[in-house]
Amino acid sequence: MKKLLAAILLSTIVLFSFVQSPPTDLHKEWSELLKKHVTPSGKVNYKGFIKDSEKLNTYLRKLEKNPPKNDWKKNETMAYWINAYNAYTVRLICDNYPVKSIKEIGGKIPFVNSTWDIKFITIDGEEMDLNNIEHGKLRKQYKDARVHFALVCASKSCPILRNEAYVGNKLDAQLKDQAENFLKDPFRNKVDKTNPKLSKIFDWYGMDFKSKDMTLIQYINQYSPVKIDEKAKIEYLDYDWGLNE
Repeated sequence: MKKLLAAILLSTIVLFSFVQSPPTDLHKEWSELLKKHVTPSGKVNYKGFIKDSEKLNTYLRKLEKNPPKNDWKKNETMAYWINAYNAYTVRLICDNYPVKSIKEIGGKIPFVNSTWDIKFITIDGEEMDLNNIEHGKLRKQYKDARVHFALVCASKSCPILRNEAYVGNKLDAQLKDQAENFLKDPFRNKVDKTNPKLSKIFDWYGMDFKSKDMTLIQYINQYSPVKIDEKAKIEYLDYDWGLNE
């Protein structure tokens, strides 16, 4: 019996020795850049990012060399891909600056040659674009619609770019905060009990916010300071694709 217990203990130790977590400083440079070049209201200083391009490139190289592993916790992997999407979006704008809108950079056919279809990202040997991260790495893998409040496409009507990196041990609180701030922002959403005018994000990705147990309005009411009447008719605001600087 003692030998059996010793064998089990040894096996457990060996197993846990192979469990990996992200490097503790993986998102350090990104967080520092965000604090320096993004205001609390989400205005982005792209000229500042360009001046700090060496630091931004250092961070992107760290992402490329440290892709998520199968034994990472879910929130660690989600934080990785959210940060990657936002950081590579900033890189894309910096590489093409000045532009009035991110939509100027690519073509006009979605999923063919739009800005989000440009293959300029290589992680773990895989060439990918921003769509691959949003739809393949996040929406497909995780049924958490709050990612839509964290992914920022460099546009005025997007959720604001948070001026700190997302990290696994704080991700739930960060996403909740993003959702609440997005819904109480009168530029991005005009939440009213009976006449709500909401972001087009809720229209484009409506199915992500609904389930067999929850309507879109019920989902929104979890985070909104004003509770929308369940029978209210939703209107959607025009989306401002102007650069978020």
